[in-house]
Amino acid sequence: MSFSPLCPRLTLLHFVRLTQTRTVTCSSVHAGVIGNRHMSQGITRDSVRGKPVDIEPSRLTVTKTTSPKELPPSEGLIFGETFSDHMLRIPWTDATGWGAPSIVPFSTINLCPGTTMLHYAQSLFEGMKAYRHADDTVTLFRPEMNMKRMNTSAQRLLLPTFSSDSLIECIKALIAVDRRWIPKEPGHSLYIRPTLIATNSTLAIAPPKEALLFVIACPVGPYYPQGFKPVPLYGTTEYTRAAPGGIGAYKLAANYGPCIIAQKCAANWGYTQNLWLHGPEHWLTEAGMMNLFVVIKDSGGVTELITPPLDGMILPGVTRDSVLVLARNHVSGVKCLRGLPDAIKVSERPINMGEIIQSSKEGRLVELFGTGTAAIITPVERIGYNGGDIMIPTGEDGMGPVSRPLWTELVGIQTGAVKSDWNHVVSK
Repeated sequence: MSFSPLCPRLTLLHFVRLTQTRTVTCSSVHAGVIGNRHMSQGITRDSVRGKPVDIEPSRLTVTKTTSPKELPPSEGLIFGETFSDHMLRIPWTDATGWGAPSIVPFSTINLCPGTTMLHYAQSLFEGMKAYRHADDTVTLFRPEMNMKRMNTSAQRLLLPTFSSDSLIECIKALIAVDRRWIPKEPGHSLYIRPTLIATNSTLAIAPPKEALLFVIACPVGPYYPQGFKPVPLYGTTEYTRAAPGGIGAYKLAANYGPCIIAQKCAANWGYTQNLWLHGPEHWLTEAGMMNLFVVIKDSGGVTELITPPLDGMILPGVTRDSVLVLARNHVSGVKCLRGLPDAIKVSERPINMGEIIQSSKEGRLVELFGTGTAAIITPVERIGYNGGDIMIPTGEDGMGPVSRPLWTELVGIQTGAVKSDWNHVVSK
């Protein structure tokens, strides 16, 4: 059989053409809940086989490259285009479970042209960062959240699940091997991309019998090297990112490729990103590939921080959850954040364009921002909607009164300036 090499950074692995996925039902499946939508949970390839074989870090082997690459200048880094010297690979088969993890030189992946991942989008990924602190300590930010989401995504595709702690240990080993790739400059980090793909060679549509979990890394600079610049969003009604019962809540490759056309349309009309609107009421869901937050004041002057609920269409973002935890800790007095309004209400509830327009007309719209691993917080300056623009207030530095203290605390935690158990030490 002829095999063709694919680079692990290949766009096809991460942004595969959208395909429909049928919901698997089984009498042994218990109901899980994301928001108020019920989904099949608990059924995995290992649970079906009845003989789970998990990832074993004790079996990890390391083969270092004999030709280490020259480190690129940090000021010229472009996201996702420069990769570190090594990668982590862990094979899986239905017959034997997880194989031995190995750290090897960054290289291509051999796949048969009939590999199911290429045809049916049986592929998922994660995005996380390793940070170098001022004392040279290297940490990962809340990696257990990424592993939890990765396992949930794997369940949705009937790909194999794994022990979160075991994979984190292997990822830490990879980061330690490629430690020199973590930039020292403020605002820089090492982006980590865990990926899981089906690799069995068949055109039959069925649960995967072979899979490969691999992790690659690339150094990245600050998302806003010249300071915060609020972005304009175009309210997309021509396309739909997700629907009830679909795959919007999972970080699957099939979620991303179909979004590019909407983003290109928004760019052609003068907007940086698109705002995904759902249904005839135009409910706000996500901003491009980010979670979304809106800040408004009620008639009594109380500030409300709003984000759409995890109803099965919204990706449970790690930064989204971090913002909610920090805001709720502020409200409860666990840790008050300097600059954040004392009277603030934190809500996970639906919000539509009608409420945005009304609060804007009444002068109650405070700010709107996106959250994600890449930018952490992205302020929005206006929304293009129904032929006009809705202006969003921003401060002189581009941020608002709620996003600014939240961003300051998050960056402080990630860089080690603020002590937090959200940081997992890789090495000192």
